[in-house]
Amino acid sequence: MAPTETVKKSVKKDAKKSNRLKNYDLGCGIMRYSHSRNFKRKALYRFKGTKTRKATKPKVAITVTKKIGGANNGGERVVKLQKPKAYYPTKPRIQKRPARRLFKNHQRKTRKSMVPGRVLILLAGRHQAKRVVLLKVLSSGLLLVTGPYFLNGCPMRRISQRYVIATKTVVDLGKFKLPEHVNDKYFKRAAKKKSRRTEGDIFAQKKEQYVPSEQRKEDQKAVDTAVKQALRKRKDRNLICQYLKALFRLKSSQYPHRMKF
Repeated sequence: MAPTETVKKSVKKDAKKSNRLKNYDLGCGIMRYSHSRNFKRKALYRFKGTKTRKATKPKVAITVTKKIGGANNGGERVVKLQKPKAYYPTKPRIQKRPARRLFKNHQRKTRKSMVPGRVLILLAGRHQAKRVVLLKVLSSGLLLVTGPYFLNGCPMRRISQRYVIATKTVVDLGKFKLPEHVNDKYFKRAAKKKSRRTEGDIFAQKKEQYVPSEQRKEDQKAVDTAVKQALRKRKDRNLICQYLKALFRLKSSQYPHRMKF
């Protein structure tokens, strides 16, 4: 080995050591070195008792006394050098919050059981009590799930992890990856344009029903084919298909907090 290589390696090791803090948290708020230990290590006893003198600033006059003529005017009057403001705001100045503190920029945390391919039970929404397959955890913290649609009629949709029970069954999706355009913006509906109404339009106008776009239909087919292939590879494919079709129900004397899913 050349001597230049050994020098480079030693420099890298020193750089790594310098980056780490010497006094760090061991856990539960306990630091590696205590307050008294740091006092000895940093030799702070040398500075004990020594006081730094404060720099004296020259006093600036705020007011001036002026002489005033006239027998009934008192002879003198105190006048301020700087005139007070004529207008004061009713509210204090509001500081702008930085963008990093916005709720949309917060880091989301999900349960460890929320893994792609995990079978979940929905507890709320239109597809309540259905069993679905988890596809992805989105940046907003919501879970992207699918029925799949050909089994129980549940399309791709988002749901919070609060309204979900995670089961032990996992469908191995393999190397399947969702398209990049399937994100939170993908599920955002376009705002409706408000038109001016007349007397005749009030009775003639009907409620617009939601119709999925062609792009969403194609994406649903691609996801369904990937889940179908993953189910076919399993030995218990008939049993798991029936399991995904069936709704989750509780009988008398059955409590979810005592059950193992």
